[in-house]
Amino acid sequence: MRSKFVALMIAIALLGAAVPVWAHHAFAAEFDANKPVKFRGMVTKMEWINPHAWIHIDVKGEDGKVTPWMIEAAAPNALLRRGWTKNSLPSGTEILVEGYQSKDGSNRANGSIITFTDG
Repeated sequence: MRSKFVALMIAIALLGAAVPVWAHHAFAAEFDANKPVKFRGMVTKMEWINPHAWIHIDVKGEDGKVTPWMIEAAAPNALLRRGWTKNSLPSGTEILVEGYQSKDGSNRANGSIITFTDG
């Protein structure tokens, strides 16, 4: 009886340890690798939050219409290790974005390459 109880407790502990893994999304869960995007936009806001930072930009189309986009960036800790700070992209900064659009077709993308327009 005791060995069954111990086995049950171990199983519960292992399941509990796996919950954080389920909480973090995978790229394929939200973004479509078959929908690449590439555009230039003006930063309106930078959200320095976990688990991923978000860059809000306004993209002007060929017709002159401005469309807001949200760009998922790396985690703030990963950005810090690459030399970024929460002040690296102030409002009004123009950037080039290459990435992949969200699966639901909304104006959200995973930013795989983000470049300042001056290089």
